[in-house]
Amino acid sequence: MLTLLAAPAEPATSAGDAQLVVAALLGIAAVVVLIAWGKVHPFLALILGAAVLGVVAAMAPDTMIESFSAGVGSTVGGVGLLIALGAMIGGLLAESGGADGIVNRVVGRVSGTALPWAMAGVAALIGLPLFFEVGVVLLVPIVLLVSLRTDVPLMKIGIPALAGLSVLHGLVPPHPGPLVAISSLNADLGLTLGLGLIIAIPTVIVAGPVFGNFIARYVPATAPAALLPTRQPATTGGGRRGPGSPAAGRDRESDSRDAGRGPAGDDDLLTDDDLVNPGSGRPGAPVDDSGTETARRTPRFWPAVLTVLLPVVLMLLRAVGELTLADGTVARQTLDIAGAPIVALLAGVIVAMFTLGYQAGFSRSQVSSVLGGSLPPIAGILLIVAAGGGFKQVLVDAGVGDLVADAAKDANLSPLLLGWLVAVGIRVATGSATVATITAAGIVAPLAATLDRPGVALLALAVGCGSLFFSHVNDAGFWLVKEYFGLTVGQTIKSWSVLETIISVVGFAGVLLLDLLL
Repeated sequence: MLTLLAAPAEPATSAGDAQLVVAALLGIAAVVVLIAWGKVHPFLALILGAAVLGVVAAMAPDTMIESFSAGVGSTVGGVGLLIALGAMIGGLLAESGGADGIVNRVVGRVSGTALPWAMAGVAALIGLPLFFEVGVVLLVPIVLLVSLRTDVPLMKIGIPALAGLSVLHGLVPPHPGPLVAISSLNADLGLTLGLGLIIAIPTVIVAGPVFGNFIARYVPATAPAALLPTRQPATTGGGRRGPGSPAAGRDRESDSRDAGRGPAGDDDLLTDDDLVNPGSGRPGAPVDDSGTETARRTPRFWPAVLTVLLPVVLMLLRAVGELTLADGTVARQTLDIAGAPIVALLAGVIVAMFTLGYQAGFSRSQVSSVLGGSLPPIAGILLIVAAGGGFKQVLVDAGVGDLVADAAKDANLSPLLLGWLVAVGIRVATGSATVATITAAGIVAPLAATLDRPGVALLALAVGCGSLFFSHVNDAGFWLVKEYFGLTVGQTIKSWSVLETIISVVGFAGVLLLDLLL
């Protein structure tokens, strides 16, 4: 289980309740205003917001700094390692062509009417280890090409793909948002993962194929001619720049993976037989030490799928073992170790080196280069998550969290509803799913002590659902979708913004339903 530093026994300030409320509101308002109006990077906005909160709450400067630093350190130690390992798996999946192979294998074997369902499933699968924007970059060339060749409306295929990516991004570890919520609330990762997958399935169905079939009638989008994949000469670069890439974020908060990789960057998908034979002529193909391009082999379908699923399966097995096996048995201890998040993701990286890296024709140095190259792009999101952990710890140490917990208890307000509403408000104001998750989880963290183990897991998922609500013009993901699909602002709101709202509401309904059943 991921844990953060426990709150001190006594608040670090003698401020009264009213002053703490004002401090919390001004701290959060400072973050919102700096991001939404001042266009300040979320990392700096969270640091400054924490400073405003601490000053107004009359915390001593040294105490405030120690509190913020402790939150940063514990968050990076608990969450940062997992984000880095997940990025390594995603890097190998993308660069080896494994993701392309998974998509092409599934899409190439289904009929037109089943394409939206297949696309939703594929997006959910490859979305497990990949951040949202990276998944979009991988899927968009295929979505555009399939729509063109099958005469299936673009929105009918594109919306399910976006739904699969977005639901996994908001609800299922090892994505940063769910990991931060789990860490802040001290929730059980395996249980949260299992419940998140249960909620994700119907949510993807409703927000994906069902909504996509409906909205395709009202948003008659066509594949943009400029973005349609065309065969390009093989180079050692990272692909062409595409519209929207500079604005795209690594997370939903503009932490870009690589602004230079455009929607047509995956050129192994671009020949006439690209739906059945990907893998040749891809920009960024393996090169040896002299700079000569080497042959690339597309990783096999099932090894690629099993590699993606391995960390998830290990963590789920650990959760099952905790429920069914006696403490202290060899089997239980084995599953506890193998299913520990860092062990499960490390195992996924090691297996991916063989099934994705070496299988694609990479040498040892090339595999090492891909793994190393996957880390710099996540620096931004690691800093945001770290600063968010510091902001949360200042909230907790000042006593704001206990104040909110007492108020919620007196008002008989459900912790799940409170977590969702707080995340919704911050998400709409800042456009940042990660900031919304971090702040909401910090505010409702004391309420987790009043809940049982499943309840804490559901609280983390409720916060995750709220953080996806109504993406609009202050969200980098909004502009990414608009540019890649060639939509107007109005069409993007009708399709993408409504899609995110459906995911948030349907997902939260699933949380409430599980709360009744468990």
